[in-house]
Amino acid sequence: MFNIKQSKPIRPPPGASGSRPPNETYVYMLTAFVSLGALLFGYDQGVMGIIVADRRWKALMQPANSWVTGAVVSLYDVGCFVGAMSVGLLADRIGRERSLSIASVVFIIGAIIQAASYDVPTITVGRIVLGYGVGLCSGGVPLYISEIAPARMRGRIIAIEQMVLCLGELIAFWLNYGFTFLETDSWWRIPLAIQIIPAILLGVGCWTFVPPSPRWLVAQDRLDCAQEVLTRLHGSEAADIETQDIRREHQFERIVTQSNWADMFRMPVLRVTLLGMGVQWFQQITGTNSILYYTPTLFEKGGITNPSTANLATGGVGVVLFVTSWIPIFVFDRLGRKTWLQIGLVGMACAMVGITILQWHAEHYPNSSGNYAIIAFPYLFYIFFNISWGVGSWTYATEIFPLGIRAKGNALSTMSLWTGCYIVAQVSPPIGAAIGWGLYIIYAGMCCVAFVFVRYAMVETRGKTLEEMSKLFGIEDKLAQRSGVDADMVEAKSDMEFAKHDEGQ
Repeated sequence: MFNIKQSKPIRPPPGASGSRPPNETYVYMLTAFVSLGALLFGYDQGVMGIIVADRRWKALMQPANSWVTGAVVSLYDVGCFVGAMSVGLLADRIGRERSLSIASVVFIIGAIIQAASYDVPTITVGRIVLGYGVGLCSGGVPLYISEIAPARMRGRIIAIEQMVLCLGELIAFWLNYGFTFLETDSWWRIPLAIQIIPAILLGVGCWTFVPPSPRWLVAQDRLDCAQEVLTRLHGSEAADIETQDIRREHQFERIVTQSNWADMFRMPVLRVTLLGMGVQWFQQITGTNSILYYTPTLFEKGGITNPSTANLATGGVGVVLFVTSWIPIFVFDRLGRKTWLQIGLVGMACAMVGITILQWHAEHYPNSSGNYAIIAFPYLFYIFFNISWGVGSWTYATEIFPLGIRAKGNALSTMSLWTGCYIVAQVSPPIGAAIGWGLYIIYAGMCCVAFVFVRYAMVETRGKTLEEMSKLFGIEDKLAQRSGVDADMVEAKSDMEFAKHDEGQ
């Protein structure tokens, strides 16, 4: 009988015996492959900006006004919202990696609809369908890679995913720029169709050779399989300790909580729910996708009236995103999460003020050569965004939740991100049309609000294992107290059962 879950035994490879060393290369390889989901995410973040600004696309689609254009871009985020919420159901039920295979299939269907569309309703439907697949990837990829990464390099692993995401944005920018030189009015169908290729690779790979998350395997009571996956990743010695810690945490959570959606909104879990949703909300509401989706329009209002120059400068945003995304791979784990987020917000706010000043300048001095200085400020924004929020919000939101509700917590956090993304994408064109450069003052103000949130609400998590998060946030003690359970007794019982399991092998 067909079973969508991975159910085959995971055994040591032939010839494997004795203690095995850690295999960081395997961790990096899995991260890089699964991050194809992030490539698709990034590609679709960047692909529509030049398309919706192109006169040939407008002549075919004939959007009635800026609200319709905004809807074509932003209703994709509605699909992402639904896809992100599905992570909480699918990732727990069928596994993290199989959820990504499902996401790939939906993504391919949406991409075909988009590329074949001839009117606004059809391309909008395609955007929503494709958005579901992207939303599932956006929540599923960081969830999976955070659960296979050692605590000391979890930030680096998420940074690699972010780098691949930025590579997707870079590819989208420059493919669009190159295809705009084609004489055909349907040039934009090519970049919308090309993304089907990595989606096929991701779907097949996650179904065939990507192993399940060891945390998911423990939740399925497949302890031997979980230990084998951890051994392949972290080595035999670490696998023994981690398997025991994961089992202990899972057993404790089964006793004191039902791990359902209602638990997410009850204390003490409510605190981490609000922190996860809050950090992802501020990642978007500070304006990153207002710049990314509408970069050509930003440059046009800044006095760069030549479409080719504006498109070239837009392609430069992709280069900056990709180049600076390498920085956190090497330095993010050296400082705390809160430190990086605060550094980023200072730089992002300054960049928004710079855009405001130069758009005001272009409004009053439209032919000034100084208007070209505006190109530097989106670049400056993404330098600070990439070293901080691009990695930090995803890392924080995936690591703070206890095992039994991690998929649900990640779903809610990612849902919050896509809600913010939708609002920003939908309201930026009409607000920009109404108040011009005042839009970027609003985003600078949101950076200040986010700074207060990070400084006073968030708890530092750097260097903690996923199983230590419950104690860090006081969840374990409060749940034990509420349930009348002695946490030490549960831990001792789990250790005894694990010892018996080892003896039985």
